Amino acid sequence: MAKVTKDMIIADVLRMDRETAPIFMRHGLHCLGCPASSMESIADAAMVHGLNVDALINDLNEYLASKGE
Repeated sequence: MAKVTKDMIIADVLRMDRETAPIFMRHGLHCLGCPASSMESIADAAMVHGLNVDALINDLNEYLASKGE
């Protein structure tokens, strides 16, 4: 099972599983198609947008874990 970390690039996570897009959006990251998403880590994006990165990472990993069950 893949595990998402704070230092991963947003676009890499989306390539891993496109179904993670709604999770990013639910947490307030709506700019998934912008150029920054291909260069910006999840932690950096969360900081810029004032988001709780730990909650986002947790939700992403819970989703990915549920696919492996």
